[in-house]
Amino acid sequence: FVPTFLGAHDIPDEYRERRADYVRLVIEEMLPRVAAERLAEYADVFCDDAAFTVDESRRILEAARIHGLGLRVHADQLSLSGGAMLAAALGAATADHLEHTDAAGIEALKAARVQPVLLPASVYALGHKLYPAAREMIAAGLSVVLATDFNPGSSPTVSMPMVLSLATTQMKMTPAEAVTAATINAAYSLGRGDQLGSLEEGKRADFCLYDCADYRELAYFFGIEHAHAVYIDGRLAFSRASTPTTT
Repeated sequence: FVPTFLGAHDIPDEYRERRADYVRLVIEEMLPRVAAERLAEYADVFCDDAAFTVDESRRILEAARIHGLGLRVHADQLSLSGGAMLAAALGAATADHLEHTDAAGIEALKAARVQPVLLPASVYALGHKLYPAAREMIAAGLSVVLATDFNPGSSPTVSMPMVLSLATTQMKMTPAEAVTAATINAAYSLGRGDQLGSLEEGKRADFCLYDCADYRELAYFFGIEHAHAVYIDGRLAFSRASTPTTT
C-alpha cells in the first residue's frame, strides 16, 4: 500500500457556508499531522467545479509539498476545471480521471511529465458517457496508468479485468497498452517502478498466474475471475487449489 491523504475531496456539510475555514483546517491542522505521523506519502485534492477551486487546490497542494508530501490531483473529472493544468504547473506525480481534459491539458501534462491515471470504472458506475482521451494521451507520449478507483460512492469495484475491458472497448486502448498501464506504468506512478510492476531480476516477485490461453483474454472477458494463483514477494498468497498460505 502507498497511502495518499485526500482530506480535500469534498467540502463537509457543516462548512458549506464557510469554505475558507475548511481549507484552512486542511492546511493548518490536517496536513501537519499527516506529515508528522507519516500517515501518507502523497496528498491529493479534488479540483473541479463541484469540489475545490483551482486556487483552493493550489494552496492545499503547495502546503502539502512544504510538509514533504508528493502531489496528486483529481482533475477535470466532471468539467474542464483547470485541474490538469494545475497538476502540470505544480509538477504533480499524477493527474487522475481527466474525462474532460482537452488537447492543451494533455500537452501540459506531457511537458511536466505528469502521469495520467485513467479510471474508466468510475465513468461506467456513474452512468457518464465521456471517457478520458486515452488514445490522444498515448499519442502524445504520456505513460498512461489504469486503476479501479475503488470507492463506495463512484466506483464500487476491485476488478482490474473489468478496468482492462473498459479501457479496450471504451477508450480504444490495445490489450498490450492496457496491461502496461495497469502494471509497470502504475508502479512508476507510485514511485516504485524500480521495485515492482514487471518481472525483472532484482525486482520484488509480485505476480499472478491466470487461467488464460492468451494475455488478451484478460481484457476480453469481464466479470470473470481469471486468477489461478497470486504471489507476493515470491510467496503464494492465494490459490484456487488450496487455502491461502505464505509457504
